[in-house]
Amino acid sequence: MNEPIFKSIFGAYWNELPLVMRKHYASRAHTNDLAIAEGTLDVMCAGPVKLLAPFINILGLIPARNEQGVPVTVAFRSSMNSGSFHFNRTFHFRNGKPHAFRSRMVQINGPAIAEIMRFGITWKMLYLWDGSKIILQHRGYGLSLCGVFIPLPLTFLLGAGHAEEVAVDDDTFDMMVRITHPLWG
Repeated sequence: MNEPIFKSIFGAYWNELPLVMRKHYASRAHTNDLAIAEGTLDVMCAGPVKLLAPFINILGLIPARNEQGVPVTVAFRSSMNSGSFHFNRTFHFRNGKPHAFRSRMVQINGPAIAEIMRFGITWKMLYLWDGSKIILQHRGYGLSLCGVFIPLPLTFLLGAGHAEEVAVDDDTFDMMVRITHPLWG
């Protein structure tokens, strides 16, 4: 109960993770733990951005916009009522209201994670440590209904996700997220 949610996800590699990674993944299940990360991201969306934006906004996903140096705040939380790891991301675009992207992560088995977004849309991935960076490896999409994950063939529509986190020092990390679409790149 006192162990971080992500300790069982990384398993034997937990103690190898850089301090900054253990800090931002330190939230424990059934507590009110909170860690905040602030920084800037370059947000780029290829393809027909204007066509994707309404769909992505309804689903509450990563914004379909193009802007560099976007201030972003991410709150990593746990909850007294859950064993989930909650991400509350806020993108502060220059011309417009902030864009919120909220999700929660639950462990499926070992390093397999389900990130559950609005309407139960789920991104399945593996959380891996390769000795120098954390890798989030795409394993498809699904729908979460009452704790059951139903696979959905959405990669052709949403693209395949991939992310990496690299420690810069004990308090700073860099993150790269790439969603590759089969038609638009």
